Amino acid sequence: MKLNKILENYPLILAECAISERVRRETTIELHPSLFLTPLIYDTQGAKIMAGIYGQYRVIAEEASLPILLCAPTWRIDQPRIEAAGYDDTLLFDAVRYMRDLHKKWYNPNSPLILGGLLAPKNDCYSPHQAPDAEEAEKYHHWQIERLIVSNVDCIVAQTIPAVSEGLGIAQACSSTGTPYIISFVTNPKGEVLDSTPLAEAITTIDENVSQPPLGYMVNCVYPTFVCAQSQPQQALDRLIGIQANSSSLDHEQLDGSAVLHQDDIEHWGDAMLLLNEKYGIQILGGCCGTDDSYLHYLVEHCYSI
Repeated sequence: MKLNKILENYPLILAECAISERVRRETTIELHPSLFLTPLIYDTQGAKIMAGIYGQYRVIAEEASLPILLCAPTWRIDQPRIEAAGYDDTLLFDAVRYMRDLHKKWYNPNSPLILGGLLAPKNDCYSPHQAPDAEEAEKYHHWQIERLIVSNVDCIVAQTIPAVSEGLGIAQACSSTGTPYIISFVTNPKGEVLDSTPLAEAITTIDENVSQPPLGYMVNCVYPTFVCAQSQPQQALDRLIGIQANSSSLDHEQLDGSAVLHQDDIEHWGDAMLLLNEKYGIQILGGCCGTDDSYLHYLVEHCYSI
């Protein structure tokens, strides 16, 4: 089932919670300094551990008969980074194949799986002043977008985008491909993109300047209250389809580089997430920094949408 049909048919869709952070904190495996999780697909132990974490999230969705978005580990697998690390585009194709094989193994018609291909921002996701302009972003991300589409992902998911300019460039690179794509911004506690653009303005800017607008927008790497849904214009909420939220309500300056795992009360996190779904219609709910399978468990155990 295609993602647009899943959005039409399911009021609640799950997304994965943290992967790389859990590998780093829960195991003795070291992540690659620039490519993070991805090279672990070639390591027997690392690939097994990753599959176990993805599998926890998959089982929760399956038991609840809900769809789940599970993305291939391609977040920083752009051309400059993989070439600097001594790899070629085989790494990207193999990362998608790794996830596709898990999807085939976990197939269940009562719990659809969505295979996402992740894109990261060019530079630091918490530093909007480092973001490229739209023209540079389109050129920079085109290489990875083209290869993700060839690898047959269900959708492109551009995550942790800190500035509208970069989101627009990614959208321009995606819009002519025919593949569904999602732009996921990092927002501040006022519900703005980190470059201080109001979320509604960011969405309108992209929607009106590409031939094929995104399937929808998400926010991620933020606490659920950073959406500020109660003050967002309806046109923004109509296009906001998901959130993958941090476990901590600290802002990005407080979290960036922290050696300590910060987690607010899971009930507060979960209730804030479910409010976004039940009152504001935000369908895709998952986790980001500091979250694990217990966070998805909370959502399915307390939601009204099943």
